[in-house]
Amino acid sequence: MSRDNPVDRLAALGGLILDLRLNALQAAVRARQESLDRLAGLAVAMPDVDLSPVAAHRAEVRYQAWADARRTEINLALARQTARMLEDRDAARQAFGRAQALRALRDRKA
Repeated sequence: MSRDNPVDRLAALGGLILDLRLNALQAAVRARQESLDRLAGLAVAMPDVDLSPVAAHRAEVRYQAWADARRTEINLALARQTARMLEDRDAARQAFGRAQALRALRDRKA
């Protein structure tokens, strides 16, 4: 196979595009997982401390209010990240199909 063959160059380019799309998908999956981990980290129980019942309850209520605000922020980010991940997954699927078609064409020409 000669590198001057346009089909060879297209097949190589299709492979590069597939790699780029897969890298973007992996980054989106990692970002989404980080948000899921942060969300799960907010579900920790209050440790037992030497406080009066009233002070302990106040601390719990304040923590829950703070955690609820963080959950709201994380859920918004998670929605954006999930949409991005789905878009990147579709782009990777399309790039995979194109790369496979170009490889098949290249192999048939060889």
